[in-house]
Amino acid sequence: MASPSPERLSDARIQAFLATREVVILGMVTPAGAPLVTAMWFLHDPDALTMISVADLAKVPAIQRNPRVVVLAETGTRDKDIRSVTVHGRATFLPDTPERRALADRFIAKYDPHLEKYWGGRVMPANRVMFRIVPERVRSHGL
Repeated sequence: MASPSPERLSDARIQAFLATREVVILGMVTPAGAPLVTAMWFLHDPDALTMISVADLAKVPAIQRNPRVVVLAETGTRDKDIRSVTVHGRATFLPDTPERRALADRFIAKYDPHLEKYWGGRVMPANRVMFRIVPERVRSHGL
């Protein structure tokens, strides 16, 4: 029996599901070796997931030390209602470039008006970092 072809972040059904989600769960390992999970706002595109954090939060040094992360997007509570996408990958921090500023604009548009209020304007504050997660393995359930 042939194994199913690997799933990709670019798969239309995965992209469509992620478009319905506002929050995902990000998992990583702290420098002490403990698991750390947190809810995150995110952007998705066919090649990567993008997230923003305050630079001095625990997740930032955890990801800098070990960029391997997992992201879970899910919905539903019982049996056939449960649908999810899990992305295992590596995070890379983005320097301040036109690409990062364009992504910040996409965050503002997606989370309008909440993010603009949180940031105190439409420009990403200097104490924020942005990172992209490039998938190494993608799995879906119930899509």
